[in-house]
Amino acid sequence: MKINVEVDCTPEEARRFMGLPDLTPVHDVYVKMMREAVENQTNPEAFQQLMQSWSPMGEAGMNFWKGLFEAGTKPGK
Repeated sequence: MKINVEVDCTPEEARRFMGLPDLTPVHDVYVKMMREAVENQTNPEAFQQLMQSWSPMGEAGMNFWKGLFEAGTKPGK
């Protein structure tokens, strides 16, 4: 026997129904801190160090994104 149940609700309603915590205040503080950090950087090296500390894969992740951006900025053949 197979039973399908379809629930029509918003993500907020689903979060409440499942008893998950509301992390909106934490998210807002995190985004505010990120914006301030990016806006207050004084030189490219400091910005690079900041981005490396935020990168989930450390230097390997930064190298991946760097390569991606460099490939995107090369003129076409």
